[in-house]
Amino acid sequence: MGRSSIYADDVAMLICDRLAAGESLLSICKDDNMPARSVVHEWIVENRQGFADRYARARDVQADTLADEILQIANTPHIGTKSVSKATGLEITEGDMIEHRRLQVDARKWYLAKVAPKKYGDKLDLNHSGEIKVRKAASDMTDDELATIAAGKVGRNADA
Repeated sequence: MGRSSIYADDVAMLICDRLAAGESLLSICKDDNMPARSVVHEWIVENRQGFADRYARARDVQADTLADEILQIANTPHIGTKSVSKATGLEITEGDMIEHRRLQVDARKWYLAKVAPKKYGDKLDLNHSGEIKVRKAASDMTDDELATIAAGKVGRNADA
């Protein structure tokens, strides 16, 4: 039996709930009881029974959910094992999977900057002089850069 392409409000609501919880549309539509992605996109384009608006709100909430996940991933160690082949044999170590957690955080940061740039993207600083400066996120700044900002010396002559 094929997947349904008929709009159903309960299915649409479930899709939006799962999106808002952080799940991707791809994984949602892989479920046997869900419509194909192309059908969901059709519902969005046609705004069936206001679905496009509900979908957009679900995507906004999804962005906030992914931002929350960044903090959870960064603050929660994940212990695992790592195997490295060496001339002396296979070396297995156990510890925090920091590389994996960093990848998870970076992927979410990249995604958020693309889907919600006004809220999660890099900020542009427009001066009256016509210069455009890209301000780095505080987490990407060195201690000296943060100290300069804290001292109020940004955009001024440090000797003044």
